[in-house]
Amino acid sequence: MDRTILFVDDDPKIRDLMRATLEFDFSLLEAESGEKALQTLKESTPDLILLDIMMPGIDGFEVCRRIKSGSGTSNIPVIMLTGRGDNEDKEGGKQAGADSYFTKPFSPKALLDKVNEFLG
Repeated sequence: MDRTILFVDDDPKIRDLMRATLEFDFSLLEAESGEKALQTLKESTPDLILLDIMMPGIDGFEVCRRIKSGSGTSNIPVIMLTGRGDNEDKEGGKQAGADSYFTKPFSPKALLDKVNEFLG
């Protein structure tokens, strides 16, 4: 069975890197904003979500809270993927319900290893 990942980031270069890293092993959905991510989740149920924090409009913390409070989405693992690696942001991710936290910049192999921790 194909495993699907939704990755959410407003930076097109980061989305390109995630796509290049993951496209051979997973089916991919992508969104450039929190609003688009939430819309995508109304139409599809991914196996994992990689979620940036700093985005215009709805930030990643709020998107994560909505995902984790949704009846059809609460069990989807969310990995916060962000350039903000201080303890305050990590705590914010934890409070929002994130399952893990991964900081940018990242190596493609490290990202793949992190994803495989959740999807095997």
